[in-house]
Amino acid sequence: MPVRILHVSDLHVGAHEDEAVQQAIAAVAAQVAPELVIATGDLTHSGRRDQHERAARFLRALGPPVLAVPGNHDIPRPADPARALHPWREFERLWETTEPVYASSTLVAVGLNSVRPWRYQSGAVREEQLARAEVHLLSAPASAVCVVALHHHMVGAPWRSWKRPVSRRNHVLARLVDSGADLILGGHIHQAAVSERREFEVVTSDAPRAVVVSIAPGLGQPRPDRRGEARGFHAYAIDDEAIEVHTHVWHPDGFRPTAVRRFPRTD
Repeated sequence: MPVRILHVSDLHVGAHEDEAVQQAIAAVAAQVAPELVIATGDLTHSGRRDQHERAARFLRALGPPVLAVPGNHDIPRPADPARALHPWREFERLWETTEPVYASSTLVAVGLNSVRPWRYQSGAVREEQLARAEVHLLSAPASAVCVVALHHHMVGAPWRSWKRPVSRRNHVLARLVDSGADLILGGHIHQAAVSERREFEVVTSDAPRAVVVSIAPGLGQPRPDRRGEARGFHAYAIDDEAIEVHTHVWHPDGFRPTAVRRFPRTD
């Protein structure tokens, strides 16, 4: 049986919430039956307590365990002193940590906090974070799928190139690949972008291992009149043969499957 994961990002709870969207994705989650739901940040729109609580209720109501990492909207606004004093208080009150780990015999998922409170949009991952992820990934069972989740993107749609990817992108990617990651997930740009690293990285090994970098479209739509911001999510089905990425996009009558991308795991 394949390992199944539901990946949502950029809910922006607190800005133009739509109960129909939440009900529709709950129905899809019941059909997909994922082992894990991964939420890659911007669960809230402005980091307020009530927004965090509504986002947590929605995600947990989907049923499976949830691995959530913060986004740049999940901390207090820049003018709020709490942004400097205790930026993660509300997030950690509900999720306990900004860098969660999920581990089973079939799936190991590691969350990285790429948000830096003194920055507005851009993010970064420190060496000690990469070292911690490496420990979890290298200790995963040999047959387990290894996933890393962070908010800031590593690949992006060309029409949103003004949003900076995670700092030192090449270095971060190399460390995660060398640590054994099979799937690296992000959000931030509100558009789907999926690539296998051999599509953009020179790989000299005779038998390169597939590593898919996937950015989910935003589930929320804080600017409903802005074109160029898809609304949807990804579902993954991973077995020994391939990593499949199923993209679902919102239409007035519900979510529709838009694309299925299949990446062989070896040559």
